[in-house]
Amino acid sequence: MPDFGAIVVGAGVVGLAIGRALARTGRETLILEAAEAFGTETSSRNSEVIHAGIYYPKDSLKARLCVEGNRRLYQFCRERGVAHKQCCKLIVAANATERAAIEALARSGAANGVDGLRMLEAREAKALEPELSCELALLSASTGILDSHAFMLALLGEAEDHGAALVNSTGLSASRVAETIEISGAWRPPVTRYAKGNYFALRGRSPFTRLIYPAPQAHGLGVHLTFDLAGQARFGPDVEWIETIDYAVDPRRCAGFIEAIRRYWPAAPEDGLLPAYSGVRPKLAGPQAPAADFRIDGPEAHGAPGLVHLFGIESPGLTAALAIADEVVRKLAAAE
Repeated sequence: MPDFGAIVVGAGVVGLAIGRALARTGRETLILEAAEAFGTETSSRNSEVIHAGIYYPKDSLKARLCVEGNRRLYQFCRERGVAHKQCCKLIVAANATERAAIEALARSGAANGVDGLRMLEAREAKALEPELSCELALLSASTGILDSHAFMLALLGEAEDHGAALVNSTGLSASRVAETIEISGAWRPPVTRYAKGNYFALRGRSPFTRLIYPAPQAHGLGVHLTFDLAGQARFGPDVEWIETIDYAVDPRRCAGFIEAIRRYWPAAPEDGLLPAYSGVRPKLAGPQAPAADFRIDGPEAHGAPGLVHLFGIESPGLTAALAIADEVVRKLAAAE
């Protein structure tokens, strides 16, 4: 068995980014994956959105790493030829009651250093998206979409070029894996809860050219409209708390989707949605608790040299992947 300078357990987008970053420091790096291929769980079951960093509390890991990751990700995609599109998004207040929530998001985004934010009154938003119904909208110019598989493939290629070997991920299993590693002292891994997000595809052509998000909800950003690089529109995710991982999409949830969508798209057709796919987000807070931040526990937290645990890496994990990787490398370097 050869000697390795680092072992990364999990070949999702964050694991691959960490493997690449560690390999680039000169460490011989092994990436371990339980599935037959990389990025088959959370990393391939999301909206493929490049987030701006609007929703997260100032100075939180999610805010800092998302804003940094947004800039790094666009640069990476341009330099490596990864397909992406800076299509912008509108976060909309469906009624006067939600105006305060959208205005609060604008302040939050500005505090986090997000570029390209602009408030639009209803007539301005409708001029951009004629099918849209809203009282107010927040335009985020730095939001986009990307081909997440191509991004992961590029990360893997660079990791291999610098000495990393892909063997085969945790992510949703981060807490369970951490429990198998003996650490002296009082440190314990958090409990990971599962929040399933279902997606429904839109039949036919999208009436919108920008991503459309409603006012955010507890533990989610509301049922929003996104599309892939081929233009296929989809709605989701919702939030469904589950005990065991299950990716089946229940068609009966469609009625709730239609109701939510018609708050900002009144013309949404009754039979316009088809069950598409689902993903499961690792949550560190349950349904009744406030949303939790990323948790990246290095030697400074648990006292074990050369060990870093990542917990609750949900959205905006895809956007923040490159920045998360640098955070891990910094924690390891600080303990050396």
